[in-house]
Amino acid sequence: MRKIVTLVCVECLARNYKIKKNVLSTKKMQLNKYCPTCQKTTVHKETR
Repeated sequence: MRKIVTLVCVECLARNYKIKKNVLSTKKMQLNKYCPTCQKTTVHKETR
């Protein structure tokens, strides 16, 4: 089963991406993604 989670930019706190994540995984996701607000690639963390 999968759950929809939101990724938030660490620098500007903009919520840019929504992704599907496996419910059984316990770690919070942390990905390098492009942030249109910062106009550069930054770390995005999972929020609930």
